[in-house]
Amino acid sequence: MTWEAKLLLWRTKPLVVAVTGSVGKTTTKDAIYTVVKKGVWARKSEKSYNSEVGVPLSVLGLPNGWSDPLSWLKNISDGLVIALFPGDYPKVLVLEVGVDRPGDMVNLTNWLKPDVVVLTRLPVVPVHVEFFPNPEAVVEEKMQLVKAIKPDGTVVYNADDPLIVEKISEIDNVKKVSFGLNSGADFWAEELEIAFTQYRPVGTKARILHHEEQADVEMVGVVGSGPLYAYVSAVAVGSLFDVSLKDAVTMLSEMSPTPGRMRLVPGIKRTMMIDDTYNSSPAAVEQALCAVRDMRSYGYRKLAILGDMLELGRYSTAEHEKVGELVATCVDALVAVGVRARSIAMSAERAGMPPERISIFENVDEVAKVLLNELEEGDLILIKGSQGMRLERLVKALMEDPEQAGEWLVRQEDVWGKKNPIA
Repeated sequence: MTWEAKLLLWRTKPLVVAVTGSVGKTTTKDAIYTVVKKGVWARKSEKSYNSEVGVPLSVLGLPNGWSDPLSWLKNISDGLVIALFPGDYPKVLVLEVGVDRPGDMVNLTNWLKPDVVVLTRLPVVPVHVEFFPNPEAVVEEKMQLVKAIKPDGTVVYNADDPLIVEKISEIDNVKKVSFGLNSGADFWAEELEIAFTQYRPVGTKARILHHEEQADVEMVGVVGSGPLYAYVSAVAVGSLFDVSLKDAVTMLSEMSPTPGRMRLVPGIKRTMMIDDTYNSSPAAVEQALCAVRDMRSYGYRKLAILGDMLELGRYSTAEHEKVGELVATCVDALVAVGVRARSIAMSAERAGMPPERISIFENVDEVAKVLLNELEEGDLILIKGSQGMRLERLVKALMEDPEQAGEWLVRQEDVWGKKNPIA
């Protein structure tokens, strides 16, 4: 399929926008697609198809075959037909590109040469660091995408990330456009404000600016700075396609929230969940907790249900303990789920959180049984953990309307229903 995708790109020559980083790739990809699709025929990566398999699937427009050999054989057959007879192919591809292990990005960039690279965030301890010799190696792997950019390409980067700024300063001969939450960026956002209805959060309001231009944007159904970074980056990319700031903001205000990424989900007993269950890493947990800390609660409780952060290797214990220290300053109660998350709980208690406000569970199914009885009306609940912890099951169990799960939540396909959480 890689050979077929390479042939297809060579024949059709679409403009490729490639999004990478360790936080926020999928929401950023979705936001960019929302902005550019109105003016040009575009295709985006489905869900989080960002691997050596997922990127060719996205280029070819084919579904995941999961564990069915016949489905993959059909994909290979269909991919050959598409590569040889592409017909009317999209003019722009918005692709999410990630790495799990050393060499992943090098293998991808052997055949994928982007016109635009978007860098979201490169934290000190990124996800998947377990499989690399050190965090710096993860960063260098992701930066291979920038090195593969076409000669007349553009890098759109997060100006609030010091590591990204440092790496970008070392690169010449490409156009650079920055985004962030401060006026030092080319495109920036300010006046972040949570929108409420009857004391329940329903979204986020902000203002996006570029030189003398400005426009207000409403992020419906999501909260926090994470989604806002995605929206600002999308406006910046839109400018490369001659989409005005005002038009970009209008389109973003109509964007459907990305499942599992700081999405607001109404819960039982008039509670409100912040569903951030797609995956987890130290930087992403910090961002989510700070968003909850800064939200008005109108006197109601703030709870954090945090599962293990996986694939951190030798950094695991220290990073879970750092999260625990932050938890004590952000929420009223903590539910830790998983063996590694015990370090979050113990660290939160050492940081001053009363032990009676801390609960520890082995797996997600145990949590659901207890919380169904213990939640109180008005509770604001952050739910976050690595993919293997399967905390989306808890969100579904506590949803006000479980029939919406297929549309609102991550990993609702039948194949995921057969997979158990990691012990």
